[in-house]
Parts: sequence; C-alpha cells; structure tokens
Amino acid sequence: MGTFTIEDGVFRLNGEEFRLLSGAMHYFRVHPDQWPHRLAMMRAMGLNTVETYVPWNLHEPRPGMYRHLDDLDRFLDAAAGADLHAIVRPGPYICAEWDNGGLPSWVTGRLRTSDPEFLAHVDRWFARLLPRVAEHQITRGGNVLMVQVENEYGSYGTDAAYLRHLADAMRGSGIDVPLFTADGAEDHMLTGGSLPGVLATATFGSDPVKAIDTLRRHRPDDPLVCMELWIGWFDHWGRGRVTRDAAEAAAVLEEVLAAGASVNIYMAHGGTNFGTWAGANRDLETGAYMPTITSYDYDAPISESGAPTEKFRRFRDVLTRYNPAPEPPPALPVLPPSTVRLTESAALLPVLPALAGPPVAGPTPPSFEDLGLDHGLVRYRVEVPGPRGPYPLVVDGLHDRAHVYVDGVRVAVLDPVGQKEHRTVEVSGPATVELLVESLGRLNYGPLMGERKGVTGGIRHERQYLHGVTAEAVRLGDLRFGDAGEVPFRSGTAAAVPAFFRGTVTVEEPADTFLALPGWGHGYVWVNGFCLGRYWSIGPQRTLYVPGPLLRTGDNEIVVLELDVAGEPVLELRPEPDLG
Repeated sequence: MGTFTIEDGVFRLNGEEFRLLSGAMHYFRVHPDQWPHRLAMMRAMGLNTVETYVPWNLHEPRPGMYRHLDDLDRFLDAAAGADLHAIVRPGPYICAEWDNGGLPSWVTGRLRTSDPEFLAHVDRWFARLLPRVAEHQITRGGNVLMVQVENEYGSYGTDAAYLRHLADAMRGSGIDVPLFTADGAEDHMLTGGSLPGVLATATFGSDPVKAIDTLRRHRPDDPLVCMELWIGWFDHWGRGRVTRDAAEAAAVLEEVLAAGASVNIYMAHGGTNFGTWAGANRDLETGAYMPTITSYDYDAPISESGAPTEKFRRFRDVLTRYNPAPEPPPALPVLPPSTVRLTESAALLPVLPALAGPPVAGPTPPSFEDLGLDHGLVRYRVEVPGPRGPYPLVVDGLHDRAHVYVDGVRVAVLDPVGQKEHRTVEVSGPATVELLVESLGRLNYGPLMGERKGVTGGIRHERQYLHGVTAEAVRLGDLRFGDAGEVPFRSGTAAAVPAFFRGTVTVEEPADTFLALPGWGHGYVWVNGFCLGRYWSIGPQRTLYVPGPLLRTGDNEIVVLELDVAGEPVLELRPEPDLG
C-alpha cells in the first residue's frame, strides 16, 4: 500500500516530494500485445507515469451492454510491470479526437450537463467503471495516482453542479487519490471547468511561462501541472500533415520543467484510430467539417509503430536529467516489402440486403441513431413520382458522404470533405433514388457535439418532400469474411464499386507492416477480420499501420471495401509509413 497526496502545494509519494513526468498513451489505440513494448519505450524516455483516457462508447456500445472492461485492468497492470505509475481520465467526455468525444451515440439528454436523463446514463456507466479504477489505486497496492473529473469542461460549459456530481460519484465509488480537472490556460476556461477543493491543471502547447502564470493566479496553493503539453498534433482528411519541430518542442518541455511544474506529454505515443473510431471537428468560423485520419501518430516522440524519433531522443535528453531511465527496448521487426494480389470480389449493392437485414420503412428518413447504428453504411431508397421534369434533389441535414443513384446508376457523390465532388443533382420523374450514406467521425469537440449521422432532415425534390423512405443499415464492424462469412466472394476483380475485394498474403514470421493502396479511392481494410480503419486518396495519410500481432504465420486474409474507385488489384506492404 502507498500514498499519493498534495501537501503544502507539492505532490508527495509515500511521504517524499514527487514530480509527475507523465506521458499519454491510450490503451484502446494500441494492440494489447504491444502494450509492454510501448510502455517500455515510455519508461526509457525518462517518464515515471503513463496517462490514459477511458472511452465510454467503446465499453458500452448499447445501454447496459458492456465489453472489453478488462482491457483497462490489464493495461494498468502492464504499466505497473513497466515501472510506471498511472493517471486515469474516465470522462465521461474525453475529446481525444475519438468518435463523439467518447460519449455513446445512443446517449440522450443534454450532454455534459446536470440534466437528470444524461446523468442517469453516466451513473450507470460509472457504477461499472469506477470501482475497477479504485482497485488499481496506489492506496490499494496499485499504481493509479490521480483521477480526472470530466475533461477540459471549461471549453464547453459552466455547469458546476454537473462537475460536482461527477466528483461525488468518484469519491462514492471508493476513489481516494487526488482528483483533478484539466482546462486551457485561459481565465474563462479555468473558471468554467474547475471545482473548489479539486486540483486544477492546465493544457497548452506553447508559451509555458504565460500559461503557468495564469494557472498560478487561479490556484496559488496547488501544485503546478501541465496536464497536456501538446508536442505534436492530429491530422484531418484532405488537409496537410501537421508536425512540430523536435528541438522546439523539447525546449518547451524544458521550460515547463524548469518552472518546477509537473507535466503530462500529449501524446508520448499516439497509436491508431482503428475501425471507425476516429472523431471529427468543425471549423468554428467556416463550419467546415474535418474528419480525423486513421493514424493517431500525432508526431509523437514514439511513432505510431513504436519507433523512437528525433523527438524521442531530444525528450529523453531533457527528462533523464530529472529521472534516470533504462535503455530503450530493441526495435520491433518489420516485414520486407511485398505485394498482395486481390483475386476475389463481391459487389456491395446486390448483397447489401443480406448484410443489413429487414429494411426499415417510414414516411421520413431515419438517422443512424434511429436505426441503432453507430457507424457504417445506410442505403436510403425513395420514389420520385412522375411524370415530372428535372428538379434539384435536396438532402436536408446530410452530415456525411452520400453516393446518389438514380434508377441504379450512380450520378453524384455528395461529400462534405472533398468539396470538388459536391454538386447539385437534378432528377426527373418517375425515378427510384437511392442514397448510400457512409458515416465519418462524429464531432469530438465544441458546441456542435451530439450531431446525428445519416439523413437527419428530409429528401426533397425541388421544395416537395419525398415520403415513403426505406433504409437498410450495415454496421461495418460486424461484417464477417472467410469461408463462413456473409460476403459471397467470387473469383475475379471485375465487380463494379462499391465492392469488396479479397486477397491473401503469406507471412513466414509475423511482424509490423504498412499497407498502401495506390490508385484506390476511399474505403476500409480488414486484416484477418480486424478493421484497420479508413483509407482515402485525398490524404495526407497514404499507408495504414498493420500491427504484427494481427498477422499469423502462413496465409492472411486482406479484405478491401472500396466505395469510390478501385485501382489495380494489387496492394503494397511497405516497411515504412507514409503519413503525408
């Protein structure tokens, strides 16, 4: 058993003054078999603590249905095995460029407030989660030193009753280590997001002297903590890659530590937004929708595949002055370059009814949430009466990408990201109109959070609403392949997109690799049934990271779902990433 306390404005670990030298790593963005390697890299960089969020939507996909809760326990145990303490940030909102900021798509009520309907969902979730966190506290022989209340709430609201409810729930669940809040180093954020009696910390990426002065002015008696030192950044589809100079980032880290502050490097290791978990943002000035890419490399000191970077070496030089560190573990092996030939295909639209199950019919189009779908594809079908001349087809409240078909022929792509493809569609009647809508990430930050997916308004022909809409939903994460799978592959790759394509790669010894799809447009890739995530020719990301533990000795199945345009039926496995 141990203690971690705040006394006279400093942290004390078992009675001795202690400085947090922490780094962010999210267990849900790294293959579990690779946790030990990544944690060893963090310890070798000079860190003494690892910080992680907990994504509610990953663990409670449906109300009362829980999964993968043991992942957090195993991760905290792995961190302890790597000689690292831990900070846990259970939300319920986490931001993190994660879909919906970690909130489940089915959550109702006024989000992130003391609304009773919302709090009822939070209380049910916390009743499952928080006792697990409590069991890993240092006061019970574990390694958890601190637990966060919400996340950067001052960037969103001022509902102090909501924050107090969360803090009381944590204490009531047996959490007895220090609680804290984290907010931008601005007056309005610190006042809106902090709680009396709860440690306040700041998040920032530059000008540490100003940020620390602001925090000290608000909390002169608290330990100084930068809970997120942004040393890189995340990327959006269709925009350039964001990087930060290693020497400049290390200099900011050195300033923070020279000021006597504790620090949490965000991110020390970013990992990957596997599957459909990547979030999105909206430009608050232009309203532009910006979905996050699959890679969460973050230009971090430990790369997406766990390799040390120049930033790692410079950060290690700074951190080891304060905390001695072991040598880094050996680099993980990578596969030699090779190609994967796709030899089978299956057109999506003909098999969609079998994948989706019974269609849902109604007078207006249901949203993804109405269909119980978090992410995937929905085909909407509606009839345009006739005879009538051509008028614009208007889709109100379309939050995502839609392929438009008229009498079975694709005529347009309505795209909120690739604006060059977004155009007006004119349709004459009678005609059958189909919209194949693909969900991209839900917003993870800002006042517009909680938007629904799919068609959230109506479908109009000129000013007239078209009624009698059917919808068929496909949850991409539930698709099965292989000989007993749901997708009926046939030999050859002549299927018209959208379509599935399948091939096999033979591996002598499993190792990491990077999958490239030159000439392909936009879609998803599965390796041995595991969804790596989205790819998109608009970049900046050009390769998908394939963790070695996903592969096996012998034959490995690669499945591609291409929605836009198929390239030559050959994919590339490369030894190096290309993130733009």
